[in-house]
Amino acid sequence: MALLQISEPGMSTAPHQHRLAVGIDLGTTNSLVATVRNSIPEVLNDEAGRPLLPSIVRYLPNGNAHIGYKAQAAQTTDPKNTILSVKRFMGRGLKDIAYAENLPYDFLDVPGMVQLKTAAGIKSPVEISAEILATLRQQAEDALGDDLVGAVITVPAYFDDAQRQATKDAAKLAGLNVLRLLNEPTAAAIAYGPG
Repeated sequence: MALLQISEPGMSTAPHQHRLAVGIDLGTTNSLVATVRNSIPEVLNDEAGRPLLPSIVRYLPNGNAHIGYKAQAAQTTDPKNTILSVKRFMGRGLKDIAYAENLPYDFLDVPGMVQLKTAAGIKSPVEISAEILATLRQQAEDALGDDLVGAVITVPAYFDDAQRQATKDAAKLAGLNVLRLLNEPTAAAIAYGPG
């Protein structure tokens, strides 16, 4: 099963040496992971057959975290520790988050990127995003039956260098090799393909 052949310039992989890579949409509300099998794009479902993963992380006092649907269920009962829309905080300081006072989180105003105080300790948007990416990586590896060599991750076209670097840092923390960050409109254009 060949999903993507990756090789250094001037070198090609042998026909039997196929390496696995995926595309990840790290979304503000929901995220998903997909691949191409036999030239057909395919979203990789979780163990319950769901294609989407809510981009929500809930931190527990014991240091553990719930990611996705289980975290979503605690949105109203534990809002301070249930972080959603974390992508909006990537690469941003507290002064950059105009609506911070309307959010239930305990923000720490520190130099550089904003930090959030949770039941499991201080967490950065990079660490929180890494929880989501690690869940998607595991979902992909379970579905494909092998380790991934890397991922292409979509980001909003407006993301600046700090936000792009934060996304790469989150992927690295999640055990993913970023093959490329791809602007969301570019990804949509590629998916649509020639008419």
